[in-house]
Amino acid sequence: MVKKFMKTVTLAAMLATTSVVAMAADYTIRATANSNENDEDYDGLVVFKNYVESASNGTIAVELFIGTQLCSKGAECLQGVADGSIDVYISTSGGASGIFPYVQVLDLPYLMADDRVAEHVLAGDFTRTLRKMALADSDDAIRLMTIGNTGGWRNFANTKRRVAAPADMDGLKIRTVVADLPQELVRALGASPTPIPWPELFTSFQTGVVEGSKNGITDIMGMKFPDAGLQYVTLDGHAYMGALWWMNNAKFKSMPDGLRRVVVDGFAALQQATFASPKRKSIKAYQDFVAGGGDLYVPTPEQKAAFKSAAAPVYDWFKDNVKGGPESFNALTSAVAAAEADINAGAAKDIE
Repeated sequence: MVKKFMKTVTLAAMLATTSVVAMAADYTIRATANSNENDEDYDGLVVFKNYVESASNGTIAVELFIGTQLCSKGAECLQGVADGSIDVYISTSGGASGIFPYVQVLDLPYLMADDRVAEHVLAGDFTRTLRKMALADSDDAIRLMTIGNTGGWRNFANTKRRVAAPADMDGLKIRTVVADLPQELVRALGASPTPIPWPELFTSFQTGVVEGSKNGITDIMGMKFPDAGLQYVTLDGHAYMGALWWMNNAKFKSMPDGLRRVVVDGFAALQQATFASPKRKSIKAYQDFVAGGGDLYVPTPEQKAAFKSAAAPVYDWFKDNVKGGPESFNALTSAVAAAEADINAGAAKDIE
């Protein structure tokens, strides 16, 4: 009886607190992610909501819309951010490239070596450079708040054979999105790019329309691609799967400095959550892939250098053909060099 009474009192207190927070909110942030509650984007938004509402003492309320309730495609969602019907939206680089083509710099292969380098780079001035470019190109309407991760690293996977060197890619039909940059990469490595819609990929593996893809392991296992014949994964880590978090700039600027700092810190917490989430989820995904008979290959440093060398023409193509390409490329490569120097200097001290 006492337990039942206490549970009732506790529930009433929680509801009362929620009601007070909702009533006290001076600002409401409507945030959307075109994913689901098993995704790291959702993990990040939950952390963001909890931090911002708590740190603002309820002055800011965050409403989450997961899926396609508010919008369904990159251009449509970013237009919603621009006109203020959506306050926060997360996109991949491909999803934003139609409006901000230079964000495809995140898809350039083999520029960031590992998680530590990528996280160092994305938490620094490189992201601020892209923010300035996006604000200028959107007439100050769309603000890039942070860049996290959505799915780990892209690796090459296929149904035919182990890929240990660029020559092993020769002739493979590799699924890509309908975008120039990933197709240029696949061609540079000697394979054949084949644009296929994501929902059709499982059947395309089964029928041989395509023989490979460039995906993260959680996507591969989540979509059950091994059941369609995808049995070879090469951990070349050619691209970090960046997640760009956009916010309506007018909404952000409408807040006083103290609350803007809360929002900025909230996005920092979100970024850390999305950095961590794919690492945890990938452990079981790799284990399940191998347990199911999959071939998981880790290239040697020399083999990875050969992949980077073969892909080098893509860098020139990007700088020559993408608006803002040279500026974003120089910003990324400079940030990578600085990150590597900082990390290596710290490591040298740590191993003394």
